[in-house]
Amino acid sequence: MPTETAKVERFRCVIYLCGAPNTDITAPRQECTEYAEAFGWEITGVIEERAGLLSPHGRDGLGRAVEHISSGEAGAVLTAWRSMISSVPQEYDEVAREIEKAGGFLHVKDSAHSERRVAR
Repeated sequence: MPTETAKVERFRCVIYLCGAPNTDITAPRQECTEYAEAFGWEITGVIEERAGLLSPHGRDGLGRAVEHISSGEAGAVLTAWRSMISSVPQEYDEVAREIEKAGGFLHVKDSAHSERRVAR
């Protein structure tokens, strides 16, 4: 009698990257991809925005990333640096809470990089 093997679902994430217009975010995209793969996370999408210093609440791409969470398509929003969400702590915290309310979490690959950039 054949035995059925239980299929283990991989944890899913959506990568969200935001930079100023005309900035090259190829390196942070690659870093996030490698980071997710190192943990065995499945990447359900990559959303790139060139919004610069626009408030997080005014960004279509960030809204789409949250939709990945609320639809159950992903369990986390992965970004390269805190500043890609917002360099303003209150705004960053609001986005993190919004993602948590949608049923997931916000994960920053390199928070030390963001803090170094903000401290300059």
